[in-house]
Amino acid sequence: MQLIEIELSKAYLHRTLICKDSDSDSIYCLANVYLAVLYYTTGQYQTAIDHCTLVTRSQDHSQCSSHVVQGELLPKIDDDIDTVLGLAVFYQYVRTAALNQRHTQHVSVFTTELFAHYLNIRCLSATQMLTNSDSQQFRNYVCCKELLIADVVAVKSFMHSCHCQPITVHRSQQPTVIANDLDTSELVQLLQRSAVEHLTTYRHLEARDFGSVATIVTTDFEALYAYKRGDYQRCLQLSTQNVHTLLSAVHMPVVPTFPEFIQLLDNDIVSLIALALIVNPECRRHPGSANITQMTLSLYLMTQCQSKLCHAVTSLAQTLNYIDFSLRRHPLDSTLNHLTLELIKYKVLTSLKTMRLTIS
Repeated sequence: MQLIEIELSKAYLHRTLICKDSDSDSIYCLANVYLAVLYYTTGQYQTAIDHCTLVTRSQDHSQCSSHVVQGELLPKIDDDIDTVLGLAVFYQYVRTAALNQRHTQHVSVFTTELFAHYLNIRCLSATQMLTNSDSQQFRNYVCCKELLIADVVAVKSFMHSCHCQPITVHRSQQPTVIANDLDTSELVQLLQRSAVEHLTTYRHLEARDFGSVATIVTTDFEALYAYKRGDYQRCLQLSTQNVHTLLSAVHMPVVPTFPEFIQLLDNDIVSLIALALIVNPECRRHPGSANITQMTLSLYLMTQCQSKLCHAVTSLAQTLNYIDFSLRRHPLDSTLNHLTLELIKYKVLTSLKTMRLTIS
């Protein structure tokens, strides 16, 4: 869930950067700094460096002073930043309690431009690309700027650690990212995995509450996700177990084919669902036409995995027996179940015919 939150935050910040006039106001630098922080926390140091560079090379920082990097909004970056924020708060306590001085400013904040410089140094150090020139540029920048309390502690932390850092390779100084450059594939995968985990939890609750009146397997969505990510051996193992469990079932749950679920399915079954909707758009209103049972889904996955793993004739012949048995068990008005089972029956028969021709 934390990774999902980070990826969603990246997406929102990228949307911020493509807003009208984002490059001419104070949100440009602040959004890039927060993006750099998020990429740093996920170990994407080069992308973090690129976002920092967009800030440090910006020509106009006149409006940046109206916004600061707020420490309480930052995710866990590293122990150094935690120490910096802790020391800044302790400094404030000493001033207000021990020295009886009034609180004058919020201490858990960083100057936007300085934090970009600081994070850039940290990224370069983490990738062993820190040079003497980088360190000197940072020192020169610090000398001519008015710093906040957290800035001062962060600079001190850098000055202490840079003495033991190796000075290594040179690299290109040109940032490679652009304002709307965002790869959402990882976010999609995280959301899918989270959804499958929640659906599996739902199956366990369903089995607990209704297991006495229906046969319920709890790994159908897990098998579907294994198939989605290409783990066919795991999918086949789970699907085979589910088929054996459901063979004697009188009642069993259904698997919805709502649009939200289609991204977990493959082209064959999605095409089948689409054709059913083309023939009769109203069929989604009828449960028998819009859902498939756990047995049908398990047989479909089992057949697809056997095909991809090139299983023997005997395995496919046994699967064909399961399909015929399931066709007899499902009512005739269970349209999508019958269509799906007929599809995989045809695929099994075709595979068996091909194998026999090959053998002969």
